[in-house]
Amino acid sequence: MELDRRKFIAALGGTAAVAAMSHEARADALEDALLAQLDQEAGSGGASEFPTVAEVEAAITTRPYRRGVGNLFLDTSGENVTRLPAMPTAPTLLDFYELRFTRTRNHCFQSANKARERGADDEIVLACLLHDVVQEIMKTDHGYWGAQLFEPYVPERTAFAIRYHQALRFYTDEEAGYLYPDLYHRLFGEDYVPAPHIQAAYEHARKHRWYVAAREVTVSDLYAFDPNAVVTVEPFVDLIGRHFKQPKEGLGNDGSPVAHMWRTIANPDAPL
Repeated sequence: MELDRRKFIAALGGTAAVAAMSHEARADALEDALLAQLDQEAGSGGASEFPTVAEVEAAITTRPYRRGVGNLFLDTSGENVTRLPAMPTAPTLLDFYELRFTRTRNHCFQSANKARERGADDEIVLACLLHDVVQEIMKTDHGYWGAQLFEPYVPERTAFAIRYHQALRFYTDEEAGYLYPDLYHRLFGEDYVPAPHIQAAYEHARKHRWYVAAREVTVSDLYAFDPNAVVTVEPFVDLIGRHFKQPKEGLGNDGSPVAHMWRTIANPDAPL
């Protein structure tokens, strides 16, 4: 799939406006434009506003990339990737936010801020702060990947909320303020039925004593995509210090079962 660069730049307000945007803002704008184009192509010829599952699947072969690949491995701009800045010898979570979570951090900061404004406790705010950063390496089943990435370092309830927010996204809870988003009709198809493991995860979470924690992540997740919002990690540094078990050797160097995942995020250009 090709994007008309001149039209894309013009739609953003011209070259001066694009130059003033942050790197992640430009990347997000590009992804949005590609998604919109994909939706238009997938749904062309039909009367529906959204594509069907069959149309979404038919579009797979129209792209030179896999949509489930993480941001650090995927570049849809048509340009060469840039060299990533070096990580410290004993990297902390804050170092990863600064140097590797560049595409996902603003969304997660917004999400954590919304959860805090809604009165969520620290363990839930932490879950919102962390819930989508794993998409830097993997988007498919990212709730499970994310929970695994953080389990050795966060409270059990936080990991639970990260894991099950993925399944709960597909199920409305009006009392909690969550409605099924149009975005998922576009991404998955208007007739999409969640896979059996998602249905089972939803049923499990819905009956669990920590359901509210996971549901809060979905609510603060869905409404945390304001392109004009400027949120930083600073308001959450103390929370991280109290609830995130930072290994003294550095993430990726501590020999934990998930150290390899942190090393992959730190060095995605390694050939093997």
